[in-house]
Amino acid sequence: MKNDLQKNIELTQPILLQIGSIADEQGIEAYVVGGYVRDKLLGKEVKDIDIVVLGDGISFARIVADIIGHKNVITFEKFGTAMLPLEDGKIEFVSAREESYERESRKPKVTKASLESDLARRDFTINTIAVSLNRSNRGELIDRFEGISDLQKKILRTPLEPEKTFDDDPLRMMRAIRFASQLHFNIDEKTYHAICAMADRIAIVSMERITDEFFKILASSKPSIGLKLFNETGLAAHVFPELVDMVGIDQRKDYHHKDVFLHTMKVVDSISQTAENVWLRFVGLVHDIAKPKTKAFKEEIGWTFHGHEEIGARMMKQIFRRMRLPMDKLPYVEKLVRLHLRPMVLVSEEITDSAVRRVMFEAGEDVDDLMLLCRADITSQNPQRVAQYLQNYENVIQKMKEVEEKDKIRNWQPPVRGNEIMEVCNINPSPLVGVLKKKIEDAILDGIIPNDHDAALQYLLKIKDDILKEYFE
Repeated sequence: MKNDLQKNIELTQPILLQIGSIADEQGIEAYVVGGYVRDKLLGKEVKDIDIVVLGDGISFARIVADIIGHKNVITFEKFGTAMLPLEDGKIEFVSAREESYERESRKPKVTKASLESDLARRDFTINTIAVSLNRSNRGELIDRFEGISDLQKKILRTPLEPEKTFDDDPLRMMRAIRFASQLHFNIDEKTYHAICAMADRIAIVSMERITDEFFKILASSKPSIGLKLFNETGLAAHVFPELVDMVGIDQRKDYHHKDVFLHTMKVVDSISQTAENVWLRFVGLVHDIAKPKTKAFKEEIGWTFHGHEEIGARMMKQIFRRMRLPMDKLPYVEKLVRLHLRPMVLVSEEITDSAVRRVMFEAGEDVDDLMLLCRADITSQNPQRVAQYLQNYENVIQKMKEVEEKDKIRNWQPPVRGNEIMEVCNINPSPLVGVLKKKIEDAILDGIIPNDHDAALQYLLKIKDDILKEYFE
């Protein structure tokens, strides 16, 4: 960011120049504000544009849409805002406003305001910088709260007293952590202490809004920055208490176990270096979430966490419901949490094709994500041990490729379907169909028969009489 940008900024986007001209024709003041200006000053790509109008933002949005030939204007009358979708991004128009929450309300109260009042009610100084769109002072920066200086110092600070800013909208505490994680900025001391003191106020905010910010933290280049702040400030205790339970190290005799939370931070960061998939990052966050529940100390062995992968998978449904997460992602998360230890048992030189088939079958199309998770789960401080584990997993991956080429097991579907089983065995829909299908499945996975229809059908004909007899006795 250059110092010569502190008074003016060059506006080159045709749409902004056009909006400025329309504002002049209508005799109103219009400013581009917030994230657009912040990211422009930081040299980042900008897609979404926020426009503040000293007047009726919705009416102005409709006028702009009509002139530029856009019909799809989405309005939010209660908040005085309108959104105009673009091919790549969107423009949001808003009347200069103030908004605040009643003490126990989840819904903000909105009133009209001056430009300075509008900027003052924003979350952080780096988002209070405005740029005029009107011809008379086009490109002029309005920086009432030293936002440019804070951008240069990489500091997150509220324009008003932080207690006032966070009381008006407690979600801003989550946004502080999100910006710290996304931009690698520091939260200034006064703002940080206010978040710690007011963390319980997050309870009045809808979980959907909280979750949106939480997943933006997970999507940042180094999520551990935000996740650690999420825990340290006390927000996690009110939003995701299972993460707090993972913090700490227990020592007994000469045995200690590593801090599960810090280990998890390393896993999530490692996944983030290789995968954009935010749901795989979420799996990394929760893969050891049941360790606190399953922790036990055994003499001569030390700390154990037997069954934590299965219990962790079972915990997911409740977490998804509480955090209002999309339930269609639940099977993916449950599956990878449940399977995250399975590849570890495949590192032996005596590994069988059957064992590999079963892991690949259970992981299905997500087997590559499972192996990424397993590699990220290696957080030892011993370089030799890390190298050995990585080589072990490379051996497993190679074995999987060999099995896949031979057996086509990935995304495998039983070659004999339920309808055919009922027809061949002359039975009606019942649990018996599943029993017979499972027998065929096991025979293929164990290498007894090849993975093709004719072999599976012959195997069914061979076993069906014995199974039917046993079932009906």
